Amino acid sequence: MNPFQYRRAADIAGAIQAITPGCKFLAGGTNLIDLMKNGVEKPSALIDLNRVALAAIEPLPGGGLRLGAMARNSDTANHPAVRQQYPLLSQAILSGASPQLRNLATNGGNLLQRTRCPYFMDIGFPQCNKRAPGTGCGAIGGLHRTHAIFGASDQCIAVHPSDMCVALAALEATIRVGSRSGERQIPIADFHRLPGSTPEIDTNLQPDELILSIDLPPSPYAGHSQYLKVRDRASYEFALVSVAAALEFSGGSIRSARIVLGGVAHKPWRATTAEQVLAGKVPATALFEAAGEEAVAGAKPYRQNAFKVNLARRAVARALAEAGGVA
Repeated sequence: MNPFQYRRAADIAGAIQAITPGCKFLAGGTNLIDLMKNGVEKPSALIDLNRVALAAIEPLPGGGLRLGAMARNSDTANHPAVRQQYPLLSQAILSGASPQLRNLATNGGNLLQRTRCPYFMDIGFPQCNKRAPGTGCGAIGGLHRTHAIFGASDQCIAVHPSDMCVALAALEATIRVGSRSGERQIPIADFHRLPGSTPEIDTNLQPDELILSIDLPPSPYAGHSQYLKVRDRASYEFALVSVAAALEFSGGSIRSARIVLGGVAHKPWRATTAEQVLAGKVPATALFEAAGEEAVAGAKPYRQNAFKVNLARRAVARALAEAGGVA
């Protein structure tokens, strides 16, 4: 681990003022500290946020819910308002990591966690454009069973690891951030980036910005939503494919739908054309299977992960069936 300075912020203003080139914010540290130990992250300074008042979970004035960036994942998942109004988010968070890690990990840190691609995590592999731009992507010609089938580039085929972010994308959350210039809001759809030619840049968060909260709009999906996670083992494992499925009904028909996949791209992957397949239709197994087919249209798998296409298709159909009460 490289030498670094340690600074403890007392409030939001102090945290923002403490930002210097090469620094990192320290919240739960469940991902950052591992990366530092592995030699992947080498911050010049750590700014400890654990005394900054950003852990509140509270209603928004116009409806919806504000989740503080420093609220722990376990507190968020088990908050009564989240469980009642946004059960999809609660399900997603509780499917990730372990109880011990969820007790420590924060909402802001979850947004910023980095890929678990082994070529990125292990500095013994020289080829990783995300860790060392210009060195190539070891996964493309190597082991890529768990890698992307959507949105990849010839620079990087890693996937985003978060479960929480998949649900946030379905719920159309907004990320509120602050800097010396003031506050701004970033829609969750624009927060994470596809790799393109700059896979080392994971998000559109600027270096001088601090995540303050995740703002959720009022949701019509509380009664009909499902988070489905398919993984190699039953717990403490990242998704091969996950699906956040949410349905809004009008009478007996589907008024609107949200379908977002995890484990398949460099960011949560929203299947908008599959959502359109469902609009105005009566829920049925055949309909959900058709949506699953549409959700994987355009997938570009690699040699070892072609199974993900069929897995994603079936996972979408199953998650929709469970959300719609057809399963």
